[in-house]
Amino acid sequence: MKIGICSDHAGLEYKSKLISYLLGKGYEVVNFGTDSCDSCDYPDFAHPLANAIEAGECELGIAICGTGNGMAITLNHHRGIRAGLAWNNAIGALVKEHNNANVLVLPARFISYRMAVSIVRTWLTTEFAGGRHQRRIDKITEC
Repeated sequence: MKIGICSDHAGLEYKSKLISYLLGKGYEVVNFGTDSCDSCDYPDFAHPLANAIEAGECELGIAICGTGNGMAITLNHHRGIRAGLAWNNAIGALVKEHNNANVLVLPARFISYRMAVSIVRTWLTTEFAGGRHQRRIDKITEC
C-alpha cells in the first residue's frame, strides 16, 4: 500500500519519525513535505497530498500540523478526500469505521509521538463498516 504523508513545520518531527515507522511496517511512503522546520503554510503540502490521492497515486494519506485543523480544512475542500482529525485511538478507529477517511490528520502539538503511532496503527488496521455509513458518505458530495 502506498501512503502519502505531509506536514507543516509544527508536524515535521512526527512526520519524519512516522515515515520511518511506516517503511519499517512495509508500506511505501510518498513524502509531500515540508522537510524544513522553517515556518511554512500547510495548504502548500495538503493540496499536493490530496491531488495524489484523488489521482490514485496514493491509496491513503496522513497529514500533520499543530492542531490538525488547518490540514483537515484544506484537505476536505477536495471532492475525493475525507480527512478525519484524530487525537486518540477511539477517534482514529471511528474516522475509518464510520467515515472511511482516506486521510488521517494528527495534531502534533496536542498528542505525544507515541499516541500518534498508536492512532496511525489503529486507523490503518480498522475496516470501514459500510452499510448506513456508506449511505451517509454518499450524501457528502450532493451539494
